[in-house]
Amino acid sequence: MSPSLPVLSGREVVRAFESLGWQVARQSGSHIIMVKESEMTTLSIPDHREVAKGTLRSLIRAAGITVSEFIART
Repeated sequence: MSPSLPVLSGREVVRAFESLGWQVARQSGSHIIMVKESEMTTLSIPDHREVAKGTLRSLIRAAGITVSEFIART
């Protein structure tokens, strides 16, 4: 079973992905769009006080990393 995800705000999630090499491309309404040079995928992170665990897990999967790798960066 994968480790339990922490409850993070959208800004905290952005900081964790920035430490993994992702960059903020733009903000569209309440979502922060992140890109990475070597990736085709873009991440759309909700700028909410609390990011839902399912949303966070989906972002981690889209980024091509494991939950453990993500947690190590938070």
